[in-house]
Amino acid sequence: MSDNTQVKPSTDPELNPELTPELSTEIGPNWFASVMGTGIIANAAVGLPLVGKDLSSIGLIIWLLAALMLVAMLLIKIIQTIIRPHIIKRQFNDPVMAQFFGAPPMAMLTVAGGTILFGPQIMAPETSITIAWTLWFIGTLGGIATAVIITFRLFTHYKIRSDAAFGGWLMPVVPPMVSAAIGAMLIPYAPSIAMQQTLIYVCYAMFGVSLLSALIIITMIWSRLVHSGTSGGARVPTLWIILGPLGQSITAAGALGAVAVLVVDEPIATAMNTMAILYGVPVWGFAFFWSILASLLTLSALRKNMPFALTWWAFTFPVGTCVTGTSQLALHTGLPAFEWAAIMLFAGLICTWIIAAIGTIKGLKTGHIIKNPTTASHVISKKGQL
Repeated sequence: MSDNTQVKPSTDPELNPELTPELSTEIGPNWFASVMGTGIIANAAVGLPLVGKDLSSIGLIIWLLAALMLVAMLLIKIIQTIIRPHIIKRQFNDPVMAQFFGAPPMAMLTVAGGTILFGPQIMAPETSITIAWTLWFIGTLGGIATAVIITFRLFTHYKIRSDAAFGGWLMPVVPPMVSAAIGAMLIPYAPSIAMQQTLIYVCYAMFGVSLLSALIIITMIWSRLVHSGTSGGARVPTLWIILGPLGQSITAAGALGAVAVLVVDEPIATAMNTMAILYGVPVWGFAFFWSILASLLTLSALRKNMPFALTWWAFTFPVGTCVTGTSQLALHTGLPAFEWAAIMLFAGLICTWIIAAIGTIKGLKTGHIIKNPTTASHVISKKGQL
């Protein structure tokens, strides 16, 4: 008796290289990483030690650019969702693209921070604070929702390989940390001392949600690199996302500690302020260590002709959070070493932004970065790819 069972060919391009995936012209939530990477330059510039006060005008221009980018992308994404709702459904069901739904809330929060810093230069202070509160509330609620929903679906819905952990998994869980950092800036504008104290504890709670989740995911990424190596190609830049929760947590700890002395009773206020150093310096050390590893892996990938992709924006916002975190350490310690480290990191941030921006402009001209496969693929990690 013959076996007439036929094996259906895989529709996964990674598993069936002869298959050419169907492409769709669209933008995904990962596009909002460009807003994050642009907005963080403005926020980092004005807070730089020694030279920050001289960069206010430049920071204003960059913040306005980030705000315009945010509005444009929100409009495009809303129109795209209305006209072609199947796109956002497919993106939401894609185990890789879905992780980047954390980017829109973080883009809003980044622009909210810039609104606090630069808004009063072009509008009434009350108006700028109102806009900042609005963006912060929307970004915070959206970020918490993303952290819960995407993580839940990662646990229960998405089918992934055992070597699938990558930097993008951090995107849904980092927004609460950004909310904590920007929330610290808004605490003085809360109408009563009770609301100020409540808000500072809410920010510390979001700090914990993001930090502990990030530590778990970073451990999984480390394990994947040890056991399976990198995936090679355009996913390598996502290793830099690990700097995001590290740098942002240093920033949040510093900002919350500084405002705590104004709104929280002793001895808790001093303890919170001291945490900025006791927590920030060790984490800064690990961030420096990881940046060396990520640089080596990236250089190896570049030698293999790593193609440009929107993942290259992972070089910007995470590095920007390290700039703001280092500036906080400079403020709290008064050490010239941290002051100059912040300035040098900022110079690196500008270089990475220029590289990502040029690559994006070229990609838009050719059209290839707005064409995405309509079927999800499994990226396979293995050693020796770089």
